[in-house]
Amino acid sequence: MQFIDKLNWVKISLYSQRKRTWLTVVGFATGIAAVVLMNSIGESLRQYILKEFTQFGSNIIAVSPGKAQTFGLGGLLKTVRPLSLSDSEHIQTLPEVIFTVPVIAGTSKVKAQGKFRHTDIVGVNHMAADAWQLTLTSGHFLPNDDVNRPRQLAVLGSLIKHSLFGQSNAVGQFIHIGGRRFRIVGVLSEKGQFVGQSLDEMVYIPTANAMQLFNRESLMEIDIFYHENTSSTLVANKVKQQLIALHGREDFTLVTQDDMISSLDDILSIIKIAGSSLGLISLLVGAVGIATIMSITVNERASEIGLLKAIGFSTTLVRQLFLMEAIVLAVVSGFIGYLVVMALLLIATFILVDVPIEVDLMVFILTLVFSGIIGLLSGIYPAVQAAKLTPIEALRTQ
Repeated sequence: MQFIDKLNWVKISLYSQRKRTWLTVVGFATGIAAVVLMNSIGESLRQYILKEFTQFGSNIIAVSPGKAQTFGLGGLLKTVRPLSLSDSEHIQTLPEVIFTVPVIAGTSKVKAQGKFRHTDIVGVNHMAADAWQLTLTSGHFLPNDDVNRPRQLAVLGSLIKHSLFGQSNAVGQFIHIGGRRFRIVGVLSEKGQFVGQSLDEMVYIPTANAMQLFNRESLMEIDIFYHENTSSTLVANKVKQQLIALHGREDFTLVTQDDMISSLDDILSIIKIAGSSLGLISLLVGAVGIATIMSITVNERASEIGLLKAIGFSTTLVRQLFLMEAIVLAVVSGFIGYLVVMALLLIATFILVDVPIEVDLMVFILTLVFSGIIGLLSGIYPAVQAAKLTPIEALRTQ
């Protein structure tokens, strides 16, 4: 019996029980769709978050006050001295470092021309525009003033500018932040979001002014940008030695971008695996469905099996036919399940424009292979039972 003949036999067999076949296909396809969809969602989420954290570059080290092994506010309270603007300037002298950005952030009421908004205020230095890849539509970024006594200047994000000034020119105008008056020197181009937070709603002012505004003695963070061909470990060690010499002890925490991305990648990979594992439950239900249907089919088609054996079909051939039926049923179900997921992901690309939708051809191939294996495992027992029937026993069931 040729392979094509076997496929025709399987096709006719499945078509003759099309209602039962389609119910089985729907059940198994749902399981396959659940696994593929959860895997795609997990991978898309992973790529989106990693993309968000690398949009400012990957050669970054963040220094924050307090030791990492302390909990709560303990690390901040036990520091010999806070992170200061002078720390940032000293780190800037290292030959491996391109930019250092001392950061203070908080929320405040911003008023201008009778309008007001509560928004994020970020204290930075003049290097932030180049370090964070910020571009301007008008004016210029914060100038290189005396870091301890800077002028009260501000740069607006595109959305906060539109909210306060509409279409009119904002450069040269004044805004009030927490009762302090700042002159606008620049307006940024649209930047988008960072992990769900709008960067276009932010107002940028000099770090020293932000420390006064939020009554802080310590910087929240110093972002260090170093040359691409330099080892992050080398730069981190030099920064650590520099700060220990200034502080007298290691009362700060260094986190490299490589460490952060690696930790995030591990966490997101676990989430993706966990999501796919949940989908496997549906797949298991579908596999049980195939095994059940095939077992019922053997009992109902006992006379057919007897007739096949009576006209010379061998035990091996009967077993192969029933195994092929289970495999074809599973592979077709897997193919349909994958097509359903692709349709959903295609729709998602138009709705979630900023989220990368991951479609992997390897997943498609693995889906079909996995479906075939599930079908094989699900059909082994029914196929063996069918092959065991003798022609006389099978024909007597008619």
